[in-house]
Amino acid sequence: MRAMILVMDSVGVGGAPDAAHYGDQGADTIGHIAEACARGEADSNIRAGPLSLPHLVKLGLGEACRLATGRCPSGLTGLVARLARYGSAIEQSKGKDTPSGHWEIAGVPVSFEWGYFPKTIPCFPDELTARLCRDAELPGILGNRHASGTQIIAELGELHLRTGQPICYTSADSVFQVAAHEQAFGLDRLYQVCAIARELLEGINIGRVIARPFIGTGPDSFRRTAHRRDYAVPPPEPTILDIASAQGRDIITIGKIDDIFAHRGTGLNKKGDGNAELFDRTIEGWNELDDGGLLFANFIDFDSIYGHRRDVAGYAAALEAFDARLPALISCLKTDDLLIITADHGCDPTWPGSDHTREQVPVLTLGYATTAPIGRRNGYVDIAATVARHLELPAMRRGTPF
Repeated sequence: MRAMILVMDSVGVGGAPDAAHYGDQGADTIGHIAEACARGEADSNIRAGPLSLPHLVKLGLGEACRLATGRCPSGLTGLVARLARYGSAIEQSKGKDTPSGHWEIAGVPVSFEWGYFPKTIPCFPDELTARLCRDAELPGILGNRHASGTQIIAELGELHLRTGQPICYTSADSVFQVAAHEQAFGLDRLYQVCAIARELLEGINIGRVIARPFIGTGPDSFRRTAHRRDYAVPPPEPTILDIASAQGRDIITIGKIDDIFAHRGTGLNKKGDGNAELFDRTIEGWNELDDGGLLFANFIDFDSIYGHRRDVAGYAAALEAFDARLPALISCLKTDDLLIITADHGCDPTWPGSDHTREQVPVLTLGYATTAPIGRRNGYVDIAATVARHLELPAMRRGTPF
């Protein structure tokens, strides 16, 4: 008896009731990608035609979209497998960021407001910049504004190589990001700068400091590497990971889960460079997981490579590649295992700007333990409550098991 939570980072299904408050009314990640594919607007050298997700459809993805928006996206209709159950969930946390979504999935919604940087140039307080340069012994910083990571690295990467000044930027999320060349600046030095920034930001409640190492020699070859590291504040209450850990359960986390939870209760962490490697690590970890254990995985490419860059064709291809790997994972399930596939927020690649979008998320399950309909859930916390019941752990403070 084991449980697995797979987070398809940013794969929203539209329809958040409070989306207008975030400027996202009408955003629909899966729906708009499917529409673009149906119109032939997402054809590329690696994919073409209508969006094809046969295995996710069998798990109920199309019907989860229908619950959220009242319609099933083009190409996602089909029979749901006998042992699959589907639903959608409305986020209760005050934000549309990665930590808030993941913490709520793990049973701890964010009831407070994160700190954010203004959309000014410069965006960081002068005192913060001065202290960071002093404490980290930096000649200065570049950027100092809201930006897309890939764009600002392409723009300022060569100047960074000439001056030794790291590129510091933010977004609509509560985040302070530091990009630097992995070889020229040094990975350890980048991590040290981020650790110093984490300490300096404690007073203004910034959720994450993110190290963004990259390689290359110019705008055409600059590429971020898999050595990203997040310096996050810890969740304010025990999560399902903490509870399972306290009960001595085997825990394996995949990708950036350990960073998101500030390495608290995250057990053995396995990294991977992109979704394909993360899927390899997930199957590997699942086959190693002891009875009574929990595996928690994040698949980052949907969000970081395609959503933020507003790459509809790339996002569609990534969804299809993920779908194609599902049978190999499902074949590893035992009859008393529980698989839950969900998301943490949206990032509609057809939407203006480059930020996350406030959406509902799918909740897709497979396993003999789930027999009742999931339906539309008022909070991601029901996922953690369900895992706790399935693994016979102490009940979570919040949430209703489905």
